[in-house]
Amino acid sequence: MQAAANAAQSYLGTIGTEVHPEYEPASDGSRMRALAWFGNKDVRMVDAPVPAITEPEDVIVRVTGTTICGSDLHLYHAEIMAMQKGDILGHEFMGVVDKVGPMVSHIRPGQRVVASFQIACGNCEYCKKKLSSFCDRTNNSSLQNAMYGQRDAGFFGYSHFTGGFPGGQAEFVRVPKGDVNLLPIPDGVSDEKAIYLSDILPTSYHAVVDTGVEEGDVVGVWGLGPIGMYAARWCQLKGASRIIAIDRVPERLKFAEEKLGIETIDFSQHSDVTKRIYELVPRGLDVALDCGTFHEPKTVLHKVQKLMMLETDSPETLNEMIVSVRKQGKCGIIAAYAGFANGVNVGALMEKGVRLIGNGQAPVHLYWEEILHNYIMTGKFDPTFIITHRVPLEDMPQLYDAFDKRLSGVEKVFVETRFSSEPSEGCPSLTRVDDWN
Repeated sequence: MQAAANAAQSYLGTIGTEVHPEYEPASDGSRMRALAWFGNKDVRMVDAPVPAITEPEDVIVRVTGTTICGSDLHLYHAEIMAMQKGDILGHEFMGVVDKVGPMVSHIRPGQRVVASFQIACGNCEYCKKKLSSFCDRTNNSSLQNAMYGQRDAGFFGYSHFTGGFPGGQAEFVRVPKGDVNLLPIPDGVSDEKAIYLSDILPTSYHAVVDTGVEEGDVVGVWGLGPIGMYAARWCQLKGASRIIAIDRVPERLKFAEEKLGIETIDFSQHSDVTKRIYELVPRGLDVALDCGTFHEPKTVLHKVQKLMMLETDSPETLNEMIVSVRKQGKCGIIAAYAGFANGVNVGALMEKGVRLIGNGQAPVHLYWEEILHNYIMTGKFDPTFIITHRVPLEDMPQLYDAFDKRLSGVEKVFVETRFSSEPSEGCPSLTRVDDWN
């Protein structure tokens, strides 16, 4: 693998990074609580040093809200390469500015902010277009360079494959390039409404916009986790005539029907998903969105291949989408695939003229101000409909287990720290994970 990395770098050349993931402990020796990874299904709360400002554009954020994302389960299952024991997890968080570096000009101490899950430099050709997830200068992973030909931006708390930056499931976070990667939040917007600007709001919006959902479209949404739920809501706001969501978790199917009023397919009851879709939509879908996961193959064939490391990802959802859309239909992939899948239906893709779109990691900076000002502050989109629970940071290990098992009724969870405000009106009050059963 190292030889491949060297070859790729030799071919592509090296674009140097502008920030570094390593951080120094605060000079006063202060400590914080944080969630760290130690192996497959092994995450623990640890005492860690509070980070110091080490680069002139750094900002230290005192976390007031964090959460677990569906993509974090790939780390939990040790499916993302280049994890190291003790890595602090978490890429969705917000808080209050604690300290700023000498070259920070737009962010000030005491300001409420949300962080984008990706770390952008603000200066490269992608950042100048606000395509923050494609930043050339914040991820030094030679492995990603070898596998993908180029590198994404660095991400918080998502392994050394994405730069090795400590994450936000902690009480303090060092945010490099703070002027670029932090969005100020008005006082009238609660933490519960703002926190998901960090990831799932822009990610779900990007899936819908980038794939090209248009007024009158019939859309299929695979996966009813928070991304799928939000994507379905965005489709409604974009004027889709019908939305059909595919999942197998009864509580999620019911949640989507009640909260969003959309049609659903339970693939544990309809094993041939494409057949069921054509029964509902004889012409085929206009658009299909993959908001699911690669780490749970449906069939024995792909379970065996994954177990034997003959593939890293399952193509089953992808094939269902390609077959289910009409000729010249569009398929968007926002689910976090990692590597290689066997048996993709390339024939149907070509013969039907299907537009297969890898949405990529969502460029948060392209959308977060639009979503905040045009949708959240106007009341057109209330992100809190997805929040089912609120728990303390100390419960993060149990929360990972509950989230992984899809514990009944658990959708998105707001995780508070000792710095958090009281729950906002209409949002869940504090509970403990051990009391849910």
